[in-house]
Amino acid sequence: MKQKKQLTAIIEREDDWYVALCPELDIASLGKTIEEARDNLAEAVELFFEVAPSSEIDERLHTEVFVTRLEVSIG
Repeated sequence: MKQKKQLTAIIEREDDWYVALCPELDIASLGKTIEEARDNLAEAVELFFEVAPSSEIDERLHTEVFVTRLEVSIG
């Protein structure tokens, strides 16, 4: 039975593409739609967990990731 794990996906538009990033593992993917970018990222993360040695998973996996907004002065 496969385990489920909740991870973060940050998706932003770049020209005609959407780029999806999983900050916990520093893995990215892209797609033509938000859903495609998210699905492609999920596939990339699942493949990473399938093939990466446990030492690499331990090294790359950040257990605390915080997504927030900043207010800065510019100009």
